[in-house]
Amino acid sequence: IFGIWKTGKIKKLKYVSFFLSFFLSSFLAANGTDSKTYKGERSPCGPSRVLHVRKVPIEVSEAEVISLGVPFGKVTNLLMLKGKNQAFIEMASEEAAITMVNYYTTATPHVRNQPVYIQYSNHRELKTDNLLNQGRAQAALQAVNAVHSGNMSLSGTATASDGGMMPGQSPVLRLIVENLYYPVSLEVLHQIFSKFGTVLKIITFTKNNQFQALLQYADPMNAHHAKVALDGQNIYNGCCTLRVEFSKLTSLNVKYNNDKSRDFTRLDLPSGDGQPTLDPTMQTAFGAPGIISSPYPGAAGFAPAIGFHQAGLSMQTMPGALGPLTIPSSAMTGRMTIHGMAPTTIHSVLLVSNLNPDNISPHGLFILFGVYGDVHRVKILFNKKENALIQMADATQAQLAMSHLNGQRLYGKVIRVTISKHQTVQLPREGQEDQGLTKDFSGSPLHRFKKPGSKNFQNIFPPSATLHLSNIPPSTTDDFLKDLFAGSGYTVKAFKFFQKDRKMALIQLGSVEEAIQALIDLHNHDLGENHHLRVSFSKSTI
Repeated sequence: IFGIWKTGKIKKLKYVSFFLSFFLSSFLAANGTDSKTYKGERSPCGPSRVLHVRKVPIEVSEAEVISLGVPFGKVTNLLMLKGKNQAFIEMASEEAAITMVNYYTTATPHVRNQPVYIQYSNHRELKTDNLLNQGRAQAALQAVNAVHSGNMSLSGTATASDGGMMPGQSPVLRLIVENLYYPVSLEVLHQIFSKFGTVLKIITFTKNNQFQALLQYADPMNAHHAKVALDGQNIYNGCCTLRVEFSKLTSLNVKYNNDKSRDFTRLDLPSGDGQPTLDPTMQTAFGAPGIISSPYPGAAGFAPAIGFHQAGLSMQTMPGALGPLTIPSSAMTGRMTIHGMAPTTIHSVLLVSNLNPDNISPHGLFILFGVYGDVHRVKILFNKKENALIQMADATQAQLAMSHLNGQRLYGKVIRVTISKHQTVQLPREGQEDQGLTKDFSGSPLHRFKKPGSKNFQNIFPPSATLHLSNIPPSTTDDFLKDLFAGSGYTVKAFKFFQKDRKMALIQLGSVEEAIQALIDLHNHDLGENHHLRVSFSKSTI
């Protein structure tokens, strides 16, 4: 360009500017980045059901990109920009998109053994009707839905007409580990499968010379997502292949808490007679140096090699691999640690940031986080009141609360929830000025999960605009309950009592944020007749 200008063929500076601009745009496009995207990366967008995927390998297929979203909900549209190494995925709901972004924030996804990056898009929906080359994308979407829908919902919102499970759906999975070259412990299974929801119970056993396990989730949809993502994957490189199917059982009966079986809802179970802390063969294997290949390079947890085994798709060099897991010497003490993940025996304290200090209180955080576990202590930081520490009953409940609440809107702000480095929340010393910012709720009667085997474990769902109301007195009318929510400043869009049980009802509010705030305000509200309203999030819609 400079040569052309020097010869006098381009006299005006604006033409030089035009050519330079064209050259720069072409360069950025060739490297997988256009100017708009480059600027957009500096200021992340708010939650949207359309997700922007960057650094996509040019040889990747449409189905491989779709498989990034399937474990989190139904994928409704796809736009591939292979020339720019980018793609856009449209999820059926914003909640599914939030869950997906939260997960991939801590575990970088890999496609064709290359890391890809996912963030919210400026677009609220994808309009691809008039775009060329959309035939392959639509065909891939239809194929994926045909293989994985069956009688089951991928969105996590559809339910059977009578409120029960969809046909073929059980919260219990049957696992078979083939090619068992290295031992697989109950703790390894728990950490892998906990990525997809709350694991309530695990029973491991050997049958027909195969290592098998039964694993029960709190929600059948968690079981479905885990089955889609993990069936056919390898726990370690080239071995310990998972075969995952639904069990005919709908609940497990665990008698002992030991290395062979575990009920995570009951800490009072005996360990049984003659059960070693750690199997001697496992100790030998764990102590052997270098038996597992180099650790997965992602941010945390096992490599999310989410694909469809039936279609032969994989995100790793080794087809169907979960990604290498390291077994450090800490396993010798009974604390299994997967690379990038904290041991299961610690980290029950959450750090919540970007709170609205004008509206939040320890009691409000106790009520909200109490939906996902029993909150023992809450501390709003004295000098940084937009931050708080929340101590849950255990690490599993802390992980559950983080996965559901991170990225949600509360009082006009998108809150961030991460695991804290603290192991406990310290109470203020006697006489120390605290301004009521630290509260101990360990003895609260409002804990939802203090009763072993509580049905509440089976009714844990992400925040949604529809709330489930229970413990309603017989004399209470629908108008009274609608006025209760409307009078507190919330928009009531729909309401209905359960046909078979008028002690329960569903109420749909104007947004997920409204529902979160309404739950904080009205859970345990006194309705008279010795009844206090119980409020939780519903997976159903009205």
